[in-house]
Amino acid sequence: MTCRIIRHKLCPLRIIKEKFLREVVPPRTKAGKWLDAWRLVVRTAEWRNLEELRKSYPSADPVKTKSGRNVTVFNVCGNDYRLIVAIHYDKQRIYTLRFLTHAEYDKNDWKKEL
Repeated sequence: MTCRIIRHKLCPLRIIKEKFLREVVPPRTKAGKWLDAWRLVVRTAEWRNLEELRKSYPSADPVKTKSGRNVTVFNVCGNDYRLIVAIHYDKQRIYTLRFLTHAEYDKNDWKKEL
């Protein structure tokens, strides 16, 4: 189903590569529970921009990669992990790109890959 803006009403966000999250994070861990809650929020969200997203996740940050693309980084379980996604607000899609530990994130190697 293609989701478009219809008379100022947005369709809920769709998570692309959701299976990736289930594969990299065991469901019964602290991070797995956080991701379950995140998925529930995202599936019902109708964010139009970063400002609206930050009403739900104030610590979410935009980051520019080496390729010049913008991604959004969510702090998971405080600062233990980072979830890196690309959000297409106009299409109401979130592409999951990386799930990293804080140490992996700080190396910045992921910025070169995206």
